[in-house]
Amino acid sequence: MPSSENPSAPEITPERMARARERIAGHVRPSPLVFSQALSDEIGRPVSLKLELLQPSGSFKVRGAYSKLLGLCDAERAAGVVAVSGGNHGLAVAAAGGALGLQVRVYLPKTAPERSVRLIRGYGAEAVLCESIGEAFERVGEAAEAGATYIHPFDDPDVVAGQAGIGLELLESGEPFTDIVGSIGGGGMFGGTAAAVKAARPEVRAWGVETVGADAMTKALAAGAPVSMEITSIATTLGAPAVSPLTLHLARSLFEDILLIEDVEAVRDLLVLIDRCKLVCEPAAACCLAAARRLAPTLPEEARLVVILCGGNVTLEEIAGWRSRFGL
Repeated sequence: MPSSENPSAPEITPERMARARERIAGHVRPSPLVFSQALSDEIGRPVSLKLELLQPSGSFKVRGAYSKLLGLCDAERAAGVVAVSGGNHGLAVAAAGGALGLQVRVYLPKTAPERSVRLIRGYGAEAVLCESIGEAFERVGEAAEAGATYIHPFDDPDVVAGQAGIGLELLESGEPFTDIVGSIGGGGMFGGTAAAVKAARPEVRAWGVETVGADAMTKALAAGAPVSMEITSIATTLGAPAVSPLTLHLARSLFEDILLIEDVEAVRDLLVLIDRCKLVCEPAAACCLAAARRLAPTLPEEARLVVILCGGNVTLEEIAGWRSRFGL
């Protein structure tokens, strides 16, 4: 899949990534990178886990939220900020905005986890439930036209540059990884991560992951442009109804391929992560272990994988429901 284009979009330069990281220092801590012998034995290649689920608000999204909010001018701050989200971006903007004293309103589909809605309101933000994620995007666009400051979840170079800090931390870890595996909702997190890593180590392979029913990037690559889709996957935090030209460019130029994972596979490995690693994460994160499991036998024997566990905003009730639904 990588093309002959430059290894990152013009807007996502090493300088921009470095500025974003400096800007959010003190607000977002580096996440641990932990080697797992148990998972390495299971899939047949060394595996380390990048634990973004330990970030404030429970996912990597806080990196991009702080990067964008801390760069706003006084007029943009005074106008109040709005966001659209399946859960995690809204949580991050609400948490970061609350910490910075900003007025925040988040538009969510009614399928968003009840826990996410409750926490968004707990951070002091307004949560507006919509019939669908498509309607939520429409409503947030109307709010932006009325003067509010729109914090897009992925179609924003400052947001993507903030999330690229994951890749910068991987480079600084000293780990001799050869492959990185990360999930795609709108594509900002893994696009930014891959841009950071491949700017310094172009030989590293980047493998994107989507779940069936939340595969907007796969559809965009096939169509040659962003296309809209209805989200049917349980991985609602991957539920972008369409990717953006920016993130599509990153996927085209940086990713080896995108692996499509069934919901049942994501839940199965969610249970493996609980059992073998004592980590509770979302299907949006567990699908990456399922992808690594499928990918490992195709890689050279010397391959060493990093799997990014992007978020952990899930309840025990949801996990029990998925176990029952899939007979696991």
